[in-house]
Amino acid sequence: MKPSHIEHIGIAVKSLEETIPFYENVLGLICYNIEEVKDQKVRTAFFQVGQTKIELLEPTDPEGPIGRFIKRKGEGIHHIAFAVENIEDRLKAVESKGVQLIDKISRKGAEGLDIAFLHPKSTFGVLTELCEKKE
Repeated sequence: MKPSHIEHIGIAVKSLEETIPFYENVLGLICYNIEEVKDQKVRTAFFQVGQTKIELLEPTDPEGPIGRFIKRKGEGIHHIAFAVENIEDRLKAVESKGVQLIDKISRKGAEGLDIAFLHPKSTFGVLTELCEKKE
């Protein structure tokens, strides 16, 4: 499995409204998309930096994945996402190498991507996401 690039870096935040101005006013980036992913109990905001994106993740439910993450670890880097082709084949390939999967099949994520997560217990503590943009 060779990813084509880092698709995005996910950062857990308590409030998009409080965080977006830092990325826009201090770093000079432009927030180009805000959307809610209801099944993941999160609102996202995206910034493009070269070929990579920054995805801010705000919980919509304190008991959702991002809400629990912030409660345990505070705000900060949540995951790194790699762009791949043939995500279902990639999941089978990494599982065959002993990697524990959170998602055995891909699901829909923000920006219409097909996504799947690899468990941080198998990735040296880094929550890793595979993403595929299907045309």
